[in-house]
Amino acid sequence: VLIFNSIIVFLKQIETDDQTALVSKLRNKGGKSNLASAGFNIINSIIGSGIIGLPYSMKEAGFPLGVLLLFGVAYITDYSIILLIKGGNLSNTNSYQELVRKTYGFIGYLILSTLQFLYPFIAMISYNIITGDTLTKVFLRIPGVGPDNILTDRHFIILLTTIIFTLPLSLYRDIAKLGKVSLISLILTIVILVIVMVRTVTLGPQVPKSENAWIFAKSNAVQAVGVMSFAFICHHNSFLIYGSLEEPTLNNWSRITHVSVSLAVVISVLFAACGYMTFTGYTEGDIFENYCRDDNLATFGRFCYGVTVILTFPLECFVTREVIANVFFHGNLSTVFHIVVTVIIIAVATGVSLVYDCLGIVLELNGVLSATPLVFIIPTACYLKLSKERWNHSDNLISCLILVIGVLVMTVGFVLTLLHPQECSHGKEMFYCFSSNVSFHNIKIIGFLIKTSCMNLSI
Repeated sequence: VLIFNSIIVFLKQIETDDQTALVSKLRNKGGKSNLASAGFNIINSIIGSGIIGLPYSMKEAGFPLGVLLLFGVAYITDYSIILLIKGGNLSNTNSYQELVRKTYGFIGYLILSTLQFLYPFIAMISYNIITGDTLTKVFLRIPGVGPDNILTDRHFIILLTTIIFTLPLSLYRDIAKLGKVSLISLILTIVILVIVMVRTVTLGPQVPKSENAWIFAKSNAVQAVGVMSFAFICHHNSFLIYGSLEEPTLNNWSRITHVSVSLAVVISVLFAACGYMTFTGYTEGDIFENYCRDDNLATFGRFCYGVTVILTFPLECFVTREVIANVFFHGNLSTVFHIVVTVIIIAVATGVSLVYDCLGIVLELNGVLSATPLVFIIPTACYLKLSKERWNHSDNLISCLILVIGVLVMTVGFVLTLLHPQECSHGKEMFYCFSSNVSFHNIKIIGFLIKTSCMNLSI
């Protein structure tokens, strides 16, 4: 009934809009997004489920090197997003897929379409996993809601949020309409960042520091780059956001990109640093798995993050639907097919998330197999083939360097992920949450005092 009502509401909304004119504007002369709205969409696309794994990437790479790598990935993201639109202008194309088709033919088009579909689709699965994990712990803190209550069942929560929130939002045809939703998501992300920073001060001293917690570099740095790439990628919907601008010019796009990526990297570095400094070597792929269940402030953070990923979900659905429309429907979907394709995409993603609940491996594999080619390899490869500049031009040299780095990260990261997969500690309470939250070091001190007292008594 809820699905039917959502579709009816959507149909009533599109009856009042001239959809043909809207699609024409979006694809040709521009859409309805101002610079701020488009910027919020970019930031929201970057700060999705990936940010929750950034503290874990610090654990994998080593904290000092991890921070440097995070800035490096942010720079490459900023550079390659602009490079992508430059390539579109050089080839007179207005989508990522058409750019690759014109540059590398049908084979390149199929490879790109597969990657461009897989990344947001797997991201949608991770969003559902996060929603099920976080909101169930939130409902457990409600008085009268016990472990057997239906609100603590992750399957029920995933289905409920899908039907009530993500499906109706995903049925929109105009990505510009999500600008205000993206602003709400950004505000909630800043609230989450404040919570993580507060817990660094209040909880951090109670959590014992792991061995070699502050070592400069670790052997899993390449896998860490994959997780960072997953967090920062927004290339798959860059053409959609660019096309939604009221004035889609390269100058406007560069300004939006610089500001959006800069804000995103500030939030990401603070989140990663504070999360890692709190838990060091005990940091999980989902940072909220590290906080104790009876931590009310962390529970509020879980709620905010659950809402954030629910609001980010439609952006990824837009891209998967756009790929299907371009490959199978020549870029245009009628109203009926628009609804059918959207429902099928969301149904499959929801089905997978209902049977699989380990977030860490999802982030790593999606990072090295999908995000890395989309961020590092394909934009630079397209630009190098289209560019008419001399070989020693700065754009060509930087593009070559990014291309080589991308190939190495993808190859080595995939091998290391298979050889050393992350352990999934889904739903486990961390050891420092027991014994009235007394830290391990305090337990050792208490034990020493008891032993000394016993020795004195025996004497």
